Amino acid sequence: MQKFDVIIIGGGIVGCMTARNLSRFDLKVLLIEKETDIGMGASSANSAIIHAGHDPVPGTLKAEMNHLANPMWDQLSKELGIPFKRTGAYIVAIGDEECSCLESLLEQGRENNVLCEIISKDEILKREPLLNKDVSGALFTPTAAMVDPFAACLASIENAIENGVVVLTETEFTGFIIDNQIISGITTSKGDFLCRWVVNAAGAYSDEVMHLAGVHPEFKINTRKGEYYILDKSEMHLENILFPVPTGVSKGILVLGSTHGNVLVGPNSLTEPDRENKSVTAAGLSEIWQGAQKLVPSITPRSIIAVFAGLRSSGNARTLIPGVDYDHDFLIEVSKEVEGLINLAGIESPGLTAAPAIAERVAQFLRESGEELVEKKDWNPIRNPRPRFNHISQEEQKNLIAADPRYGRIVCRCEMITEGEIIAEIHAPLPARTYDAIKRRTWLGTGRCLGSFDMPRVTEIMANELGIPLTEITKKGPGSEFLLRHTKEVEILDEL
Repeated sequence: MQKFDVIIIGGGIVGCMTARNLSRFDLKVLLIEKETDIGMGASSANSAIIHAGHDPVPGTLKAEMNHLANPMWDQLSKELGIPFKRTGAYIVAIGDEECSCLESLLEQGRENNVLCEIISKDEILKREPLLNKDVSGALFTPTAAMVDPFAACLASIENAIENGVVVLTETEFTGFIIDNQIISGITTSKGDFLCRWVVNAAGAYSDEVMHLAGVHPEFKINTRKGEYYILDKSEMHLENILFPVPTGVSKGILVLGSTHGNVLVGPNSLTEPDRENKSVTAAGLSEIWQGAQKLVPSITPRSIIAVFAGLRSSGNARTLIPGVDYDHDFLIEVSKEVEGLINLAGIESPGLTAAPAIAERVAQFLRESGEELVEKKDWNPIRNPRPRFNHISQEEQKNLIAADPRYGRIVCRCEMITEGEIIAEIHAPLPARTYDAIKRRTWLGTGRCLGSFDMPRVTEIMANELGIPLTEITKKGPGSEFLLRHTKEVEILDEL
């Protein structure tokens, strides 16, 4: 059996950031992910916001981690080469009744050490003319930002790999190897691995992981579904993040821009017992559209190009620490019952924002538990992003094509993604081996045609580069193959 110092279960943003942070130390680290790619859960289906931190209940881990992590993203985005825009956000009040709520939100924001201010109706309409003219004011939080959440996952894990972390996808955790309440390894669908520490960053399944260690039987993840619309960037443009006044169960239905130029609408918040169900519903989509029109009445259905849903992993344990209610808060701890287990569970919003601070907390736990964390002399925090043809100057495009003519062949016409970009992702530090993996990395297939034109060409390129038949190319993994057989292999049925 291979032996590691630390094994991380789960390749979402928390697992990937933790792997990257631990890669700076002289440790052997393994990250396992049960899906065909990293970031296929909540980390690639969310509102893509780095939250300022006004919303979490003061005194909670959510509030603490949000406050610590928000300022980290400027340096992180530069080191990792990920799309990031420090735009600020507006919590918009419609009508006099909602306006009265802004003062309490301001007070809570200040209690969480968040820079915020209330601005007038005239000022918010000057900053965002598309807003409902019945707006009565807004709370402005200037430290909120937009990010590409999957790019943050990918860049973190690529940098971790470049610094020595081992990553295994399609590797499902099945149990612990425990002796006298001390973890010495894990069992997986790809064999057993020895280790001294296990970091449980399994997202929607983090409760099941800890239960297999006999820890926190009272803790249960309750998943909630959030549905979204994506609008055509050529139809509507928005630079701001617009929140409604929040409800008791969510931050409400947003209308916001993105690092890719599209406008995003959503999410709602629906109880979803099936942790794999990311289907959208007619009732849910109707709900978020009505919510969006309340903020931006000019929004039109003709702008819609796609819908999707994501699942949030909310914890419900109330008895972890006497006098502290962890219901709907993060659970971040070194287990007291089993030696060698770190739990990172219930990481719902603002989990994306908080991820780098959570990663640093893991290193702190290891130090406090007696691990000597020696920094590598050759650790490199820089991950150089691969060229994005549509985002560089004409002169840079010319030079790129001269160096590699494949960058001169456009495959996705909506987003102007080239053959060179696709091939680069197939041979990246964490190779893209499905159509959706390439889509998340390059943004191909996300325009008005939704991949209708590029898909045949992309599958052909993948088959050639991976050296496998076209019939083995999948959308998102086994069971999602595009093709069954060649047309000329269709059997002619004997009508007799």
